[in-house]
Amino acid sequence: MTLIDSFGRVHDNLRISVTDRCNLRCTYCMPEDVTFLDRGELLTFEEITKFVRVAAPLGVNKIRLTGGEPLMRKDLHKLVRLLVPIPGITDIGLTTNGLLLKGQAAALRDAGLTRLNVSLDTLDTGRFRELSRRDGLDDVLASLEEAKALGFAIKLNAVAIRGFIEHDAVPLANYCRENGFELRFIEYMPIGAEAWEREKCFLAHELLELLEREVSPLAPSPDYDPRAPAMEFDYADRRGSVGIIASVSRPFCKSCNRIRLTADGKVRNCLFAHDEVDVKALLRSEGTEGAIADTIRRNVAAKWEGHEINSAKFVKPTRTMHAIGG
Repeated sequence: MTLIDSFGRVHDNLRISVTDRCNLRCTYCMPEDVTFLDRGELLTFEEITKFVRVAAPLGVNKIRLTGGEPLMRKDLHKLVRLLVPIPGITDIGLTTNGLLLKGQAAALRDAGLTRLNVSLDTLDTGRFRELSRRDGLDDVLASLEEAKALGFAIKLNAVAIRGFIEHDAVPLANYCRENGFELRFIEYMPIGAEAWEREKCFLAHELLELLEREVSPLAPSPDYDPRAPAMEFDYADRRGSVGIIASVSRPFCKSCNRIRLTADGKVRNCLFAHDEVDVKALLRSEGTEGAIADTIRRNVAAKWEGHEINSAKFVKPTRTMHAIGG
């Protein structure tokens, strides 16, 4: 059985937010002053596991744990240990800002987590503070060093904001090439608390031109998955690869395979969706697996053609990124 929408897109990728709390205040993600959900409103690990046990037979095989900052959720390794053995789940990853990773990396690895996406926009202390409104670059770098030693597959995610990324793209690329990490650039999107200024979006073709000029020529990766959100490129000198998620300049809505479960139990079929369906009550009741499956099917079936980010029809979601799940 598969989850197919009215446009023929198959959905097998589930993003699960475990908390809306974060220890940074990145300008492109959330406001400086924010009221977080009461912890009683969050799904328990057992409720999240129940959802995944229902979703897996529907074709979901890939999970990404997100937040907020997911490592602010106590004992996250216990959730990983619950999810790893679920039949049909073949891939579990974690997106984190890395500040708390060093103290938890070993437990996560022991629980069965093998893949990390670490958000890091700059290697410059001052720009890190300006973008995140907090300090912590040294903690992130120390966490990356430990995660590498533990054998995690690591990708770095950098948001491409004009005025910043021109300075940071090349140092980040070289850092990743030296450490065997894959770098992912993400075009700046209208999903944060601040008013989105389109002119601040440093576009995919500009990033490619910069990297080819300053780092190495690039060629499309032969292993590129056309359903993946990132365009994949290999460096000509064979020292790694780089991906670009061009949500603005080259939207990938036609091949999107993602659904989302928010920390407070809402199912969303698009990051930019205006509607979401509450499954918390179903998850907290006995014998509701069939109703949960029907809810997931209906939500996917109702998915729109795309977010229309490049048209006058686009309406920014009421929730910001930290509350939806990255």
